[in-house]
Amino acid sequence: MTKQDWTEKYSKKVLTARKAIRKIRRGTRIFLGTGCGVPYHLVQELANHADQMADNEIVHLLTLGDTPSADPQFQTQFRHNSFFISENMREAVTEGRADYTPIMLSDIPRLFRSGKMPVDVAMIQVSPPDEHGYCSLGISVDITKSGAESADIVIAQVNERMPITLGDSFMNVRDIDYLVPFTEPLREFQAAEVDETIDLIGSYVARLIENESTLELGIGALPQAVCNNLMESGVRDLGIHTEMFSDSLIPLIEEGVVTCKKKTLHRGKVIASFAMGSEKLYDYVHDNPLFEFRPSEYVNDPYIIGENNKMVAINSALEVDLTGQVCADSIGHKFYSGIGGQVDFIRGASRSPDGKAIICMQSTAMNGKISRIVPRLSEGAGVVTTRGDVDIIITEFGLASLHGKTIRERVLSLIAIAHPKFRNELLEAAKAMKYVHEDQVPFLSQGTYFASEYETQETFKGPDGPITVHFRLIRPDDTDRIKELFYDLSEESIFFRFLTPLRSLRRQTLQEFYNVDQDRDISIVAVIKPDEEEEAERIIGAGRYLLNRSTNEAEFALLVQDEYQGRGVGTFLLNHLMRIAKSKGVEAFVAYVHPRNQPMIRFLHKTGKIIESRLSMADEEYVFKLNL
Repeated sequence: MTKQDWTEKYSKKVLTARKAIRKIRRGTRIFLGTGCGVPYHLVQELANHADQMADNEIVHLLTLGDTPSADPQFQTQFRHNSFFISENMREAVTEGRADYTPIMLSDIPRLFRSGKMPVDVAMIQVSPPDEHGYCSLGISVDITKSGAESADIVIAQVNERMPITLGDSFMNVRDIDYLVPFTEPLREFQAAEVDETIDLIGSYVARLIENESTLELGIGALPQAVCNNLMESGVRDLGIHTEMFSDSLIPLIEEGVVTCKKKTLHRGKVIASFAMGSEKLYDYVHDNPLFEFRPSEYVNDPYIIGENNKMVAINSALEVDLTGQVCADSIGHKFYSGIGGQVDFIRGASRSPDGKAIICMQSTAMNGKISRIVPRLSEGAGVVTTRGDVDIIITEFGLASLHGKTIRERVLSLIAIAHPKFRNELLEAAKAMKYVHEDQVPFLSQGTYFASEYETQETFKGPDGPITVHFRLIRPDDTDRIKELFYDLSEESIFFRFLTPLRSLRRQTLQEFYNVDQDRDISIVAVIKPDEEEEAERIIGAGRYLLNRSTNEAEFALLVQDEYQGRGVGTFLLNHLMRIAKSKGVEAFVAYVHPRNQPMIRFLHKTGKIIESRLSMADEEYVFKLNL
């Protein structure tokens, strides 16, 4: 239908912006469409008629760019109330000239429909009506649809540049009171550049994403980094169920990484509620049957989200305390952003079979001056994701899996991914709060415990068939897993490893496993990851070497659970340690073995790397030197 056709057909509803704004009475609540779908022509005209307004509340989820009605000069005419504080609203909220309503995104439509927050006027932006009178809300369905459906008066800017998006995204002209024809470019959103730190965080997220996962992505530098890393990870048949997305999604679709073919809900469809990006993105979603835009009360419903298998929710935080409480909407008393859909998707992903709920943040703020992982949240900081909901926290130093973990385990996991210069300061604070043992050893590593160059995997013949064993650096939060390994060992294995018949594992001995700097001294564990039979990650072997700086030779020791001995795990672990040591310039390995430990002696001879061996009668041990 041409512009002339629809303007003639609905001529009784067609007004100029000036005349439409005059329909708004003083003291009314005005709902404003979201993000790049904000009807800017109407917004500008509203500001132009500020002298006719008084005590008008403007309610919205997220706005971009110039918002003149938020200027101090209009304080008596307009007061903004934001569900999510964007950059252009931050100053007004901080100065008390605007309000912030903290609420989960999925709950906002009910706020409108129940009458708790009645909407007098909705100002929205739509595509031109089709021959049946239906206009598309385009890139902004979210809470815009419920806001418009709940309003007494609906004023729609009809923009020929608004793409027609499919799904539950249409309004009929009969439900719109005034149509304002005005075509202008849609606002575009450009994410911040992906720097090295953000890219590293994105790489850790990508490691957790399996084939056939369904993702919540969002917008900004972090989702871009995740998408960049997914392009290189080799995963396939990903699905999308997200409140919003941007241009970063397009390459994943075009390269066949995102197909939505394996989704368990809305198979073959990208499900979202709004989009923010470039004109290219808006052209891409126009009349594209791959995309279905639906309202927030559906997209953000945790029960709906949880129906997607392998749902991966990716969100961000400003601060996390050592118990796992996540602050995402304020910096102390100062409100910074909002709750948004974080809790909706965290809880939805936790209900999903094999789902993961991920919170990402850089380890420091203020140019590295302060840690974002803190002993306790800043005064005034609000908890968005509770310690009961939290699952995985990621920084550029790795990831901490917190769900179902004790406070002690959480503390060690979170300190391990804090910036190295703050780790022992955090440890001392944790000791003062009795979160960890007083004799907990300091963190020696000055880097990451998740270095990919030390990680590998191999398949072995297990007790009940083939098993895949992962090899990685040991971490301080492996304490309980090492303890489980110890108590699964036979008395003979314990004696030969510790050269004494231990009945229990002292904490000091336990800490020696991971009390290494992971640079000159290296400690590696062999891990079986969770599957349908394994409920938790399990360590079945451990190996380490300690460098003698004066000789440039390293003493090494291995430990493999009895049922996995003789299956090649120990050989692979030793070779892995040797490769690492050789890359660091270590000249040789040295092993001290009890004379009765014949299995270990045979094992060392089978390596073919022994260059020297001798029996020390004084110490009752064999000394073997191995070439790397």
